[in-house]
Amino acid sequence: MTGTRPDPMPDPTSAPKSAPTPGPPPAAPVPVDRTGGSPLTAGLARVLDDLVRVPGTRYRVGVDPVIGVIPGVGDAVATVVAGIVLVEAVRNRVPVRILFRIGWNYLVDAFLGVIPFVGDVADAAHKATSKNLRLVNRAIAEGRTVDTTARGYLVRAAGAVALMLLALLGLAGLAVWGLLALIGLF
Repeated sequence: MTGTRPDPMPDPTSAPKSAPTPGPPPAAPVPVDRTGGSPLTAGLARVLDDLVRVPGTRYRVGVDPVIGVIPGVGDAVATVVAGIVLVEAVRNRVPVRILFRIGWNYLVDAFLGVIPFVGDVADAAHKATSKNLRLVNRAIAEGRTVDTTARGYLVRAAGAVALMLLALLGLAGLAVWGLLALIGLF
């Protein structure tokens, strides 16, 4: 019998009408690996907060509390160096509210550093640079970044950074004034 029923088995030698073109298959989109800050900021956080393990414990300490022993100057230097994490956050378009959290961590760190010796121990426990780097990395990994075309981001970020710098400078000025008053020069 011919012609009344369709052939259930198509001819394997005949090409389908919409045959794919020969060649490699189209490439799948490559996921962007945005794990966070640069190796510089990760190394900086390690040096400032986690450089050496305290013998007999799992606790680590960096150079931040060590240079913080120098009154006024040590904390200022550590804060300026740790500010690189803040710059990394702005470069990666981290939301302004997270920039304020970073600034808050630095303010707490600077305030703790004002208290002689006790503040340095508290500074070793606070580890502001590591906390801030985790904030930046988490925001980037979760995709919580501001679109680069967002109007006003740089203005708001610059305003946030300026406000934080004013607060840090005010705290530093207060610390220097207190130190001068303590030694009787003011």
